Amino acid sequence: MARVDVVMPQMGESIAEGTLSKWLKKVGDVVKRDEPIFEISTDKVDAEIPASSAGTLAEILVHEGQTVPVSTVVARLETEVGAVIAAVATAPAPAVVGAAIVPPVPLTAAAAEPKAEGREPSAHAGNGNSLEDRLRSKSSPLVRKMAAEYGIELRSLQGTGLAGRVTRKDFEGFLASGGATRAPMAMHGPGAADRHAPQIDVWPGDVVEPMSKIRLLTSDHMVVARRHAAHVTTFFEIDLTRVARLRQRLRAEFEKQSGHKLTYLPFIIRVVTDALKQHPVLNAAHNGAQIVYRKQYNIGIAVALDWGLIVPVVRRADDLSLSGITKSVNDLADRARTKRLKPEEVQGATFSITNPGVFGSLTGTPIIPAGTSAILCLGAIEKRPKVLTGADGEDVIAIRTCAYFSLSFDHRIVDGSDADKFMATIKKGLETYPDSEK
Repeated sequence: MARVDVVMPQMGESIAEGTLSKWLKKVGDVVKRDEPIFEISTDKVDAEIPASSAGTLAEILVHEGQTVPVSTVVARLETEVGAVIAAVATAPAPAVVGAAIVPPVPLTAAAAEPKAEGREPSAHAGNGNSLEDRLRSKSSPLVRKMAAEYGIELRSLQGTGLAGRVTRKDFEGFLASGGATRAPMAMHGPGAADRHAPQIDVWPGDVVEPMSKIRLLTSDHMVVARRHAAHVTTFFEIDLTRVARLRQRLRAEFEKQSGHKLTYLPFIIRVVTDALKQHPVLNAAHNGAQIVYRKQYNIGIAVALDWGLIVPVVRRADDLSLSGITKSVNDLADRARTKRLKPEEVQGATFSITNPGVFGSLTGTPIIPAGTSAILCLGAIEKRPKVLTGADGEDVIAIRTCAYFSLSFDHRIVDGSDADKFMATIKKGLETYPDSEK
């Protein structure tokens, strides 16, 4: 009989902590090897974590909503069924972090803490060289970014994590308590500041719910991305009749061979990657006084989930056939919906596409993801009456399959003419798409 530790995994090199968002098993449940046992949320992705071995869940040490450093033991498995079952009824109820049972640990400035009686201050206290100071500064990338945004030195705060590590919950509690004395600094200029967001009144009958982890992350990322880039949007109407006919002709055989439905998106991705090669500033990133031109063509595809939005990345899309793009997009979307994406699969996009048209939206002005220079928005694809020139030169009205495409671009490095030339290349590519496909 032996017990096996279940630990908080490290979901990527830059991730120092994770939030245990949901237990999928309870104490006493039998667990199979590789069966999902709990869900976590990190700065990058939500994921289900499988059990490393079979057994019975004997003990839960970290409860839902708690954020802990990677490698923390969150539970223990009993490798033989029996010994732990009797203990379930008598086990003490778990403390709920944030509830009245266990009051939250307040976050205060280290300098304001009262000196412990009989304890001398460290010779290195406050100089940033002590082990405690160094560990405390090793917070997650998101917490470090938030601290930089508010001009707060993490070493001056006392957190609830390992060795005083400041967690996201700690930092948000510090802000809520009025600990920050100034508004967050704008990312695009030193010393510039935004005003604090106004606090609204809650009226009788209102329902107040805390944001989920993914919603909090989306909120932070969108605000930072919006503030960071100089957003401009251009709009084009594109005739997709030729692609629609080709898709209709290919779809039965395509679906028979690949097992996947053939949508418009793979055609669009192929044309987009060709256009990015012709207009490299759209596959670039602003970096201070530099422009970084990417030589990989990694296309982020926005996927709407019941609990939020995630953008998995089709890597080296220019090397993929129509079938390869379709399989990659479908695989990423399926695993996003089942929380099986890896952190690296939602990172490294050089250009992004969002498709609100599937919900009926005619167009949109999406926010440019940080680290890229543009995002393409696809509106609803529908049949419209259009005026065309007939064979003998007269005007005729015809039914065409069309959609509005919009491009939000970063005006710091992309001029309007660059964006419009890029969109004109996409328009031409789709309206003259070749009749044969690989």
